[in-house]
Amino acid sequence: MIENPSRVEMGKMLKKSKRIAVVGLSDNPERTSYMVSKAMQDSGYEIIPVNPAVSEVLGVKAVKALKDIEGHVDIVNVFRRSEFLPEIAKEFAEIDADIFWAQLGVENEEAYNFLKEKGHTVIMNRCIKVEHALTK
Repeated sequence: MIENPSRVEMGKMLKKSKRIAVVGLSDNPERTSYMVSKAMQDSGYEIIPVNPAVSEVLGVKAVKALKDIEGHVDIVNVFRRSEFLPEIAKEFAEIDADIFWAQLGVENEEAYNFLKEKGHTVIMNRCIKVEHALTK
């Protein structure tokens, strides 16, 4: 069963986080991933687009995979369908980021269990923008 941290805990995580890698970030301003990431960028977070299909989003050069990011990542925010989470969770485990965050409507028990067994903080089926707004 997937259990998320409390809203208070999520608020604390968001306050101490600065860099968010966004897996599946679209360069289309109509897409949710773009709107949410722009709002987070406007709130002062550094956004790193992770999408092999685009070269740049929100004025930032995109990387093809999590392992291509230089430096530490606080949150990996995932905008991919639930069936892709196990594969993304494996990549996440290799880069030593702090928090694995799957957006609203995205969850996968296999990925959740894999990451929890390794001691990672996991949030699934929650919108990072909503949680940020509710915990400011």
